[in-house]
Parts: sequence; structure tokens; C-alpha cells
Amino acid sequence: MNLWHFEREFVNEGYKHVCGIDEAGRGPLAGPVYAAAVILPFGLELSGLDDSKKLSEKKRDLLFDEITEKAIDFGIGVADHKEIDALNILKATFLAMNRAVDSMKLKPDIALIDGNRDPAVMCRSKCIVGGDSKSASIAAASILAKVSRDRFMLSAAKEYPQYMFEKHKGYGTKLHYDKLGAYGSSEIHRQSFLKKWKAESQDGKTNHDTFAPKARGDLGEALALEFLNNKGYITLTCGFHSRFGEIDLIVSNSEYVVFVEVKLRKNAHFANARDSVDFDKRNKIKATADTWLQLNNSSLQPRFDVIELYAPDDSSPEIIHIEDAF
Repeated sequence: MNLWHFEREFVNEGYKHVCGIDEAGRGPLAGPVYAAAVILPFGLELSGLDDSKKLSEKKRDLLFDEITEKAIDFGIGVADHKEIDALNILKATFLAMNRAVDSMKLKPDIALIDGNRDPAVMCRSKCIVGGDSKSASIAAASILAKVSRDRFMLSAAKEYPQYMFEKHKGYGTKLHYDKLGAYGSSEIHRQSFLKKWKAESQDGKTNHDTFAPKARGDLGEALALEFLNNKGYITLTCGFHSRFGEIDLIVSNSEYVVFVEVKLRKNAHFANARDSVDFDKRNKIKATADTWLQLNNSSLQPRFDVIELYAPDDSSPEIIHIEDAF
């Protein structure tokens, strides 16, 4: 897809300054959420420009420098861990987006916003689901937000070396939970994100080591659901149980009711994740889906998807969505 499609559409309508807005850091257990707003010269060639999650750290850093040098204007906005705890992550994200726009010297004529939720910035706006891979301006904003937050977490790693933030950037990896188990939470941890972990630990139901896989599973499903919502899917049910088994997520779009199995993996062997949904597991999922369909009237066609999350200790989770997996 032409990354300038949406910008061209609005430039042709007479909008001069088209701004892209995106965020980084909604999912981590620690640190702020960042947002960026960028106005690029229309048609600017930026080699390798894409959604920041698809780029290497080195490539993001190179593009960060090029974007900040060549942009007509840009702004970075932050909502810290205290604001996240006080407001909730969605409202804090909107706050960071508004701060990014407000910090710009030039007021945008229109803002293109990644996702399906409007943060009510002070100009006309258009939400674009998956916009960081469809719009040059949003892709540029995603890079500025991601690099800015990663650099904050690298700085935090020097202040709180025991948590090894340089390895996981605050995401809920096994390494991170191990460090939480050893040292407790720091001043920059999001306490609202740690409530379940704390409750399980204090009640003595489990120790930090045994809780970590379950906590990672919960995080994986939360990230998968956020990913699907950003693609325009509507949440129907999470964690539906039947006598046959459990389905992690049930969502829908205009055509399908989608039964989603979520697999979180620490290593890069993606095939292992999807292959773990074997013949027996598929039959249990289908039987559970039949139970759900019997209880819920739906005219939509059923579909079975797998979402794989690759979450090594040294990077943020990467998501692969396999539609019609079986």
C-alpha cells in the first residue's frame, strides 16, 4: 500500500498540514507511555519507513534522526506511571497524544491517528486502524514514540540496574517478573498493572517463579486483544470455558465471529507456537466454539485464528496474527 494514500487524500481536499499520531508503551509494567505527532513534507522519501514494531532498533534510531531533521514539525508527549495509575492506560495514552500535539509550534489542519479511538486532539482527526503500516505520517510518529520511550527505559536501567530494563524495556517478560520477585516494584512501576501479581504473592497462593508463566499468559492475551481491537475487531468474550476446554478470546468483525488461541513464546521458533495447537487441541476449541454458538445467536461465519507473541527477554513483544489457522 502507498504510505502517502491518506495524506494525499487530505492534501487534495485542501489540508496543508497533515499530522500523524501514534503511541508506544501501553503494555509494559513500568515506565511512561509515549506519544508522538509528526508533520512530514508531503511525499518525503524515508528509506525503510514502516511500523516501528517491524524495524530493528538500529533502523529505528536512524529513521528517528532523519525524521526529526526533515519533519516540518513534530512533538513528543508523555504520561508517566503515576498518571497511568490514576487515569487508566487508555486515558493516559490520550493525554500523551494531546501533549504531543500541544508541544508542536505548528497547529495541524488534520491528524491521522493510529487505532480506532479518538483522543480528541485540538484539530480535525481521522482514526486509521493499523495506521502505522498504512500512513507515512503515522509510521513516522510510531518511530519517534518508540525510540523516545526505549531511550527513557535505557536511562532508567542505569538508575535501577537491578531490574535490567535495558533487556525488556519494562514489558512483562520472565526476566522482568524474576526481578520483581527478587526486588519488589520500583518507583517507576505501574502499580495498577501489578495488582494481580501482588495479590497472588501476598496471599501465598503462589511464589513469584510459579506466577510468572500465568502472568505472562495474561499479558499475552491482553496484548493480543489490544492488537485485535486496533484492527477493528469487537470483543465478545475473554476466557470462555466449556466442559471441553477454554477459548482465550472471542471477537468479531463484519463477516466473522473469530475464536482466537493465543500463544506467547520466549524464543523465535514461531512454528512451535502454532504447531502446539495440535489435532486434539483444535477439536477441543471447535467443541467449545460450538457451545458458545449454541448460547449466542450469531449470523456471522465462525473462524479460528491463532495469535503468536514472540517475547524474548531483550525486546518488546512481536505479534503474528494467523487468520483461518485451522
